[in-house]
Amino acid sequence: MAYEFTDSNFQKEVIENEKVTLIDLWAEWCGPCRLMTPIMEELSQEYDGRAIIGKLNVDDNPEVPMEYNVRGIPTFLLFKNGELKEKIVGTQSLQTLKGKIDALLS
Repeated sequence: MAYEFTDSNFQKEVIENEKVTLIDLWAEWCGPCRLMTPIMEELSQEYDGRAIIGKLNVDDNPEVPMEYNVRGIPTFLLFKNGELKEKIVGTQSLQTLKGKIDALLS
């Protein structure tokens, strides 16, 4: 299951973590966001132990989206060593996200 990021755990789980981390910023009411759920679950299983794959609900956690200037959802934030490496806006294919993760893992 995809990890659940929050405003309160973001610093420890993302910024202070050296692992590759993919975060899906989403909301319950967002149709395209819901389409990404099975893809995020699949990525979570495939990269278990190698990368952290998770979601952050923008309605419940407004600080992170504001800090990273997120204007639309879904938005994906990709981190490595606590540093933002890429910001991707809009729905993405499984293959696209895998390619981005793999590039940072190698």
